Amino acid sequence: MEPIRILQIGLGPLGRKTAQFIRERKNVVTVGAVDKDPALIGKDFGALCEVDVEGVTVSGSVAEALAKQPADAVILTTVSDMARITPQILEILEEGLPVVSTCEELCYPWETSPALAHQIDTMAKAKGVAVAGTGVNPGFLMDTLPGMLTGVCQKVDFVQVNRFQDAQFRRIPFQVKIGAGLSLDAFDAKKRDGALRHVGLTESLHFIARCVGWKLDRTEDLISPVVADRDVKTLAMEIPKGHALGVRQEGNGYVGGEVKIKLVFQAAIGEPESYDEVIIHGKPNLLSKIAGGVNGDVATCAIAINAVGAVLRATPGLKTMRDLPLVTYF
Repeated sequence: MEPIRILQIGLGPLGRKTAQFIRERKNVVTVGAVDKDPALIGKDFGALCEVDVEGVTVSGSVAEALAKQPADAVILTTVSDMARITPQILEILEEGLPVVSTCEELCYPWETSPALAHQIDTMAKAKGVAVAGTGVNPGFLMDTLPGMLTGVCQKVDFVQVNRFQDAQFRRIPFQVKIGAGLSLDAFDAKKRDGALRHVGLTESLHFIARCVGWKLDRTEDLISPVVADRDVKTLAMEIPKGHALGVRQEGNGYVGGEVKIKLVFQAAIGEPESYDEVIIHGKPNLLSKIAGGVNGDVATCAIAINAVGAVLRATPGLKTMRDLPLVTYF
């Protein structure tokens, strides 16, 4: 069986790690690469991503890349929001290729960006291919996984998902992203401009609601700092007492004025325990906990690759993880 030919678009940290994971498999192969960064265009893909791939150079557009080598599917690892990802997806769809994207808002955009979702869905159907957004979170841990766990329930009254991470061993950009080391005033300023928000929590709320047949009256996305109660020193930074160790973000989904879905994401330097946990109140009550948690970078790249097989088997249109054939390692 011939390997699935992948066109990779977006060669930041996620794109480069995805390239390395693809190279480890025999049933998928990167045949083209695209990035809008002028500094990367024309670069050797193998050298850039530190993989043993020859003859692939970075192109500046989808059409240019496909002129060099045809592909079966696209893995798109660029931006997090629907406003910027939509024109990128439409450019790909013009070439008639299915798409797997790590864009967080694309995981369930039907409630938060319905017009853009409809635009992608309409064009994908016209071209006869599927488009899907996925990742570790959103895409799996805080939406698909709890949604699947409700499948053994006779009744569901309440769903809570907790994702807690000790950030001191994560990449420095991640520590910066969660506000580690900031004064509370600086943290508040970044919160106001949206720089600290974990993208996709609201989409995950709507995904779970759709799974169990609830229509949310409203949602909340609450962000607060995890504050150091003493001076903390890591290899990367020194955090004075009273400054932020990281972020706590809580998403609430209301039905009939009552919180029916609660999603808690907390990432901080020195967090006592890393874990991912799903709690379902219903019949039966369920508690599922992944001790140590799931590495976000590894899982996001892996699920993007694994979803390619499902997207190739899916009916045309914009799909969520709920719509796709079961995504597994392949």
